[in-house]
Amino acid sequence: MRIHKFTTTEAFVAIDLADAEASSGPVRWARKVLQGGAKDLARSQTYTFAALGMKRGGASAGISADSSERDSALAAFVAEVAAMVADGTYLPDAAKGVTESDLSPLRDADERDTARLAGAAPTFVDRCEGLSAAVVAHHTAAGLDGRSVAIEGFGVNGASLAAAAIDRGATVAAISTTAGTVRSAAGFEADALHDAWSATGPAMVESLGEVTDPSEIFGSGADVFFVGSKMGVVNHEVANRMEDASVVVASGRLPLTARALAVLRRAGVAAPADFISLAGSTLALWGDANRSEAEILAGINEDIGDMTAEFRAHDDGPFLAACFEAESFLRSWQERLPFGRPLAP
Repeated sequence: MRIHKFTTTEAFVAIDLADAEASSGPVRWARKVLQGGAKDLARSQTYTFAALGMKRGGASAGISADSSERDSALAAFVAEVAAMVADGTYLPDAAKGVTESDLSPLRDADERDTARLAGAAPTFVDRCEGLSAAVVAHHTAAGLDGRSVAIEGFGVNGASLAAAAIDRGATVAAISTTAGTVRSAAGFEADALHDAWSATGPAMVESLGEVTDPSEIFGSGADVFFVGSKMGVVNHEVANRMEDASVVVASGRLPLTARALAVLRRAGVAAPADFISLAGSTLALWGDANRSEAEILAGINEDIGDMTAEFRAHDDGPFLAACFEAESFLRSWQERLPFGRPLAP
């Protein structure tokens, strides 16, 4: 892992594999962004590429600035990172505190199919990420038909995730945002969730029902949980509250700690890898720009579905099965494996 520090603003990029053809991953802004979290995010993206058989690496950037200095810090970052984008060293994705419009000056030099990032959120890439999470849940659970679903940390990919789960027969019985948890015995409709998120973002829960604390989502009794509000949101204590579930799937990067994964495994709860469930966005961005949206979505259904079905049957569980697959590919072109698997600390 290499840390590249910027000279014109307080920012850095964690680059996982120095000899990768190209590296990509999130850029985040906050008052203080720590390198540890960025390294973990870079590692997760590396494993996504490896599981998909791509000789590319993960990377993650952080921009630290007070809110009053955000715009100037972002502008300095964009100006300085332009050379890295041009040679593929780091291709940034907008994440916490950063918008696609902030990064738009860099897109002409970005080798990916960045037109898929255009438009109002949720973009096509967001839709692909929601779809891949639902596909992973469907194949891990051997079908979502008749299953109750809870979506923790409902975000920009939440409406697409909910729609894909409902299309497969699931009932979205609970959702949470930073503003709280809401439940519906009959299940929320996909269009209602989409409209509520589009209108008010995290405050959407206030228009959907009685609001309780965000943590109450973990006691909702759902059969399938999607989790992803932040890194490490599911620690061992939270995992104990979900022992009656059948599947816990990541809808955001690195939601599980290593101890949480162990708790879920002992309880017989399947927990597939985040770097597989979120691979839809990678498949959307890396590929022939002439592909239609329908072709990309079909590819996600097939490729992610086939991998997940294979990992589900592994004796060591779907998370380690996915790690073994990614590491086998990494060994084919790396002298040594990067140290540490993608889990929250």
